[in-house]
Amino acid sequence: MADEAPLLEWAEPPAVSAPVPVPRRPGDAGAVPAALSAENDQIVAVFVVTFDPRTGNLVEWCLPRDIDLEGVEFKSMASGSHRIQSDFIYFRKGHYFGLACFANMPVESQLERGARMKSVGILSPSYTLLYRYMNFLENQVQNQLEIPGYYSHLEAFYEDKKGILLPGTGSHACQQPVHWLPSIHRYMYPEMKITHPAGCMSQFIKFFGEQILVLWKFALLRKRILIFSPPPVGVVCYRVYCCCCLANVSLPGIGGTVPESKPFFYVNVADIETLDTEVSYVACTTERIFEEKQDLYDVYVDNQNVKTHHEHLQPLLKVNSADKEKFRRLNDQRQMLLYSQDFDSDCSSGEEDLFILFFMELNNRIFQTLLEVSSSQDRTLTADHARSMGLDPQGDRGFLMDLLELYGIDVMLVIDNPCCH
Repeated sequence: MADEAPLLEWAEPPAVSAPVPVPRRPGDAGAVPAALSAENDQIVAVFVVTFDPRTGNLVEWCLPRDIDLEGVEFKSMASGSHRIQSDFIYFRKGHYFGLACFANMPVESQLERGARMKSVGILSPSYTLLYRYMNFLENQVQNQLEIPGYYSHLEAFYEDKKGILLPGTGSHACQQPVHWLPSIHRYMYPEMKITHPAGCMSQFIKFFGEQILVLWKFALLRKRILIFSPPPVGVVCYRVYCCCCLANVSLPGIGGTVPESKPFFYVNVADIETLDTEVSYVACTTERIFEEKQDLYDVYVDNQNVKTHHEHLQPLLKVNSADKEKFRRLNDQRQMLLYSQDFDSDCSSGEEDLFILFFMELNNRIFQTLLEVSSSQDRTLTADHARSMGLDPQGDRGFLMDLLELYGIDVMLVIDNPCCH
């Protein structure tokens, strides 16, 4: 956030797939929107996936019995997981989101080839509540490894938490609204986090460093971003979530005609057909084969290496002077936050707020400036305007042009000649 700009108060982003509640100011603490309350405990399925040495991954048990779980056996046990002891995986299944906890236990059994591997998972219409059940799923997968076939705890959990499926329950009952990015509000914010443990945004920015500004531009341009990493994949799922958070805008009327930044979380080869139809998404995978399928993505992130095969996007890979300044300011604000808190207190929540507000304020400032210029008499966007938005007039010219085209903002750029400024 620029020194001259105060911290924004929490506000609602544009409607995505769910209706946006009436924005509340900080004085309205305690008021929780009905849409959020309605989401509580909407678990539409619980399942156990096992690895069978003879037949591979399979769903060994689920409730409800007739729900379509095709492909979940591969989504909830990431490719390469046999090399690690435990993991957790966020994924998307049709119109639902899933969370599964995986564990691998050595056993003295020739039939199981010395290892027993299982995942216990759930499906929900919204991913923002899944993290609440992480500990339960971690405990249950251990139970399934130690006492296979004992499902009474999972049955009781499902009866307690199950959501209401629409008429026609079964293989095609996936017509509930999809909640991509939750509404942001200071008092709703704990509901927004999927972090477990807290601090994923902080870890995300430490991991990518200045490259975070490159990812921010691609996220704001709604590019198809695919993140590769070997297992464990749980922390990489958080990077998907964080990438989507970089594109938050709280100004009314912005982004209504732009595709959502969809968090697909973990994907594998079974998702190729789905990804082929998507115009914007953020996902992660453990399968290197995706790197060869360039028609499926715009941006490929291999650990910390961000790259694109699109020639016109390649200038965006360069971290320019304005990006370096934004990153410095972000770190300065983080240090001020840490100094302002007691050394023995947990700062992770404050850091999460700071990071998300930083990028929301940055996005708001850019779009506010663009809207003001577009409604002015000459609609001319100058180098000074670019600098006031925290952008490099030369280095970010391509980014600005793509942004104007994508969001349908009618202004004229006059920042071609470097000698003029």
